[in-house]
Amino acid sequence: MITVMTSPHFDEVQLLRAEIAAAAARLIAQDGHDYLTAKRKAARQILGESQANSNALPDNDQIEGELRLYHALFNADTQPARLFRLRTVALQVMEALERFQPYLTGAVLNGTAGPHDDIHLQLFADSAKEVEIFLLNKNVNIDISETPHFKGPRFAPVETVSFLWNKEGVHAALYELDDLRGAVKARGDGKQLRADAAGVRSLLIASTHEAI
Repeated sequence: MITVMTSPHFDEVQLLRAEIAAAAARLIAQDGHDYLTAKRKAARQILGESQANSNALPDNDQIEGELRLYHALFNADTQPARLFRLRTVALQVMEALERFQPYLTGAVLNGTAGPHDDIHLQLFADSAKEVEIFLLNKNVNIDISETPHFKGPRFAPVETVSFLWNKEGVHAALYELDDLRGAVKARGDGKQLRADAAGVRSLLIASTHEAI
């Protein structure tokens, strides 16, 4: 039998990382912070003015796990219905924007969405202007901002249109058609980063069956 020894320092770092992840998840669920803001704020709450080194900061997957646990413990009566509604509205938007090959991403896809979350989509078109004109012709009021490119900081941010659909906030990042090839590649760990309309329908059907 092989015994793996860990140093007290390693254990302390692991515990600190778990504590920061739990605090960050609480901030996301209660206040609607994004992951990066929640992580930094949680680290300040726990460490005060001390600066946590990078090894002490949890990654997004660990925070996501804590967020799922938080919803299961404190929002079990409300979060599933909220998630179902957001996915339903997301599918409505995706069907309306079918010509732009929409994909759902973020908390509404991965199942951690709560009362503060909006719907995040990725669209692929010849030009961002084409999507904007399409929405304006549908009498949809849009705000324009930028979103970091999913390929990373080496790539320029992409234009993003934000609007209300059935009283829910929607943020659609507008990518070029050439970006679609990179978008549909599976992640190494098998985690689903985006889903097309068929995938969202499957999620809704599965959650309906679970509720029966």
